[in-house]
Amino acid sequence: MSRKQLFYLTSDTLVAYDWRHGALGPGHAFPASAAGLEAFAAWLEVPNEQRLRVPAYLLTDLIEEDFQRQLLPHVRGKAGRALLERRLGQLYRDTPYRGSTLLGREETGRRDDQLLFFALTNPALLQPWTEVLDQMRVPVAGIYSTSLLSIALVKQLALPHEHLLLVTQQSGGLRQSYYEQGQLRFSRQTPAIALDGVAVNIALETEKTRQFLTSTRMLARGDVLHTVILAPAGQISKLEQLCDNGIEVAYHFIDIQIASARADLKTAPVLADALLLSLLGKRPPASHYPPGLLARHRHVQRSRTALYGASIALGTLAVIWSAGYLLGGLQDGAETTRLRQEAASYQERYRQVMSDMPPAPARTQTMKTAVTVERMISSQAPEPGRLLAMLSAALDGAPQVRLNQLHWNAGPPPVRATSGAQAGAQAAPQGQPVPALASTLAGIPAPPPQALRLEADVEMPRNDYRSALAAITAFAQDLARQPRLRVEIEEAPLDLRPGVSLSGKSAAPAPDGHARFTVLLVWQP
Repeated sequence: MSRKQLFYLTSDTLVAYDWRHGALGPGHAFPASAAGLEAFAAWLEVPNEQRLRVPAYLLTDLIEEDFQRQLLPHVRGKAGRALLERRLGQLYRDTPYRGSTLLGREETGRRDDQLLFFALTNPALLQPWTEVLDQMRVPVAGIYSTSLLSIALVKQLALPHEHLLLVTQQSGGLRQSYYEQGQLRFSRQTPAIALDGVAVNIALETEKTRQFLTSTRMLARGDVLHTVILAPAGQISKLEQLCDNGIEVAYHFIDIQIASARADLKTAPVLADALLLSLLGKRPPASHYPPGLLARHRHVQRSRTALYGASIALGTLAVIWSAGYLLGGLQDGAETTRLRQEAASYQERYRQVMSDMPPAPARTQTMKTAVTVERMISSQAPEPGRLLAMLSAALDGAPQVRLNQLHWNAGPPPVRATSGAQAGAQAAPQGQPVPALASTLAGIPAPPPQALRLEADVEMPRNDYRSALAAITAFAQDLARQPRLRVEIEEAPLDLRPGVSLSGKSAAPAPDGHARFTVLLVWQP
């Protein structure tokens, strides 16, 4: 989002800025009073500006900010986070605005972690303003400190000194931040005593800071403290007269216009407020202090934005999908029209060709039907070849069976009749027409069943009917193994029905003989 709201908070004033398209707008100051809070709420509610939807970044410049460097055992994971929270609670139990940053590890001993703990020790200075922001549901993205934000300024200026004291004049007073090898170790704010716009107490406050650093052993005796002062070009000459280099202090002056140019600011400010706000507006880091309940409005805004983005993406995909199907439908419609036109042209050519040809003896549909019937008869007409092949295979396995007669017909098997009836049925009465062949017997529309009645003799040594019946049964079972073939023994050499009497002589030996039997085969192709 290119637009932001930047709030610069001191102990007695809050200045609100609009950040749009990479540029800082004019500031609106609100005093820390009831009237100032009401004016700030009214300023947020201006309808045309829609400030209640713009993310806010609160930058604090307060004297009541504490920094402590301590060592903690090197513990990671959940236990390490619990240890860190416990130490923060011990150091700053009266404020929710507290944090820490890892500076490094000790080089000797058990190599403990070097941590910098920091906190805003007077949360009452923030409470009235945060309550207004919470009541107005302003999405607060983070709470920041000018001391911690000056780390980005040191990187922008590329200051190489091992022991560096950065001095900036801000709305809250003189801010002095001590860096060791590019890492922030300590920061303090003091009131600025100005004479003609020049802080005349810079040298005095710098000496106090050096003595404090030496007494706390952050700065060893004999180390040179390089003090870099940001000031407008018109004040540098006056500051050089007030600040004398010593054995342990060396002063360096940087024109604030040069620093602003490195931060891509179009105009050079008098104070460092605008410089720090520009760094915050361009590349805001993670919140230095936890915003607490204020963060929920920012989370709601991010969730709403994500849902809007997902809805737009889904809508775009739906439009693309619909457009693709619409174009496909248009192409299909054009292709269908072309095919219809092509079919119509072929039909017209067919009619022209047919009109030039002599008249055919039969209609086209009749000829098509005749071709279809001919193909059905060719492929489905009954013929005894398959059935005779099955019979031949069974006869090969029964050498004692000798075939006498075969009666094959298409369709259901005819009723077996006596020889006199057969003779009478062979010739049709004179003067009556021969019945027509049914279409189903010709294989239209499906192959008809086929029946084969065979009369055969079985060898019967010494008139052994038992062996003859066993041979016939084995022959019939061999045939019945064929798929879709039904086998029925119509007449056996010996009638074994219960109502028929058997007679014979078993005393005298009987010669070898033959027994006749009849079998009916019905096959469904």
